[in-house]
Amino acid sequence: MQTHPLARLWNAAVWVLTLFFLVNVAAMIAMVALNSFAARWFNSWLPSGLTLRWYESAWGEFQLDDLLIVTMEVTLAVVVIAALIGIPAAYALARADFPGKRLAQVLFLLPMMIPPITYGIPLATVLYQVDLGGTMAGVVIANLVPTVPFVILVMTPFIEQIDTNLESAARIFGANTWRMFLHVLVPLLAPGILAASLIVMVRTIGMFELTFLTAGPDSQTLVVALYYAAFAPGVRAGQSISAMAVVYMLLSLAWLLIALRFVNPTQLVTRVKS
Repeated sequence: MQTHPLARLWNAAVWVLTLFFLVNVAAMIAMVALNSFAARWFNSWLPSGLTLRWYESAWGEFQLDDLLIVTMEVTLAVVVIAALIGIPAAYALARADFPGKRLAQVLFLLPMMIPPITYGIPLATVLYQVDLGGTMAGVVIANLVPTVPFVILVMTPFIEQIDTNLESAARIFGANTWRMFLHVLVPLLAPGILAASLIVMVRTIGMFELTFLTAGPDSQTLVVALYYAAFAPGVRAGQSISAMAVVYMLLSLAWLLIALRFVNPTQLVTRVKS
């Protein structure tokens, strides 16, 4: 069967636009990476020399070791708390049938659908009023707002796919709710828990708005510190900021690759009951 000329033209246009987009993204990343190694770079296609001193400068000037520790502390806290809240909530949504269930599911999706800045400002105001703004706890609470619904969204289809007869059999043999959940459901839900945890980790590392609005001097993550480095008043070496950006990109890329290694994107779709 021959393809219509318009269809071939459309396919070619899609491929050209996709390639153009990818080339531009790759060029921007390459420029930042090359600039982070540039000794000097003025009015030429390539820098005059390469050096690692900008990474040493960024490590000392921006205290990257402390930023990485804070970033991982915030990320791990968000992952653990979001899982502890989101998994039981997903189980309730998957198993229970109650009036307004569809409305509840829509409400859970809202923090992921609307821009974080729209609810981040009033949330930050409340956190500062209760003396949690500018603290590690405030940053974690702010990041839980979009991540808990995400855990619920990811875990619900995994729970729906588990046969309820397994839970009934566990209860017949004397298992209470806690034992049934821990010894029956958790092993079966391990792929979903891993998927949700890894993606929440990637999202938290890259979450700028909510962290920026609630972080203080001792609770800044790497992405917020990068913003301050780029736009704070004063003269800063562009190569040093580029080195900091490369560290951030490598951290995000590493966790993204780990997530894609263990997560099948087709699993992150809610199964619709007939």
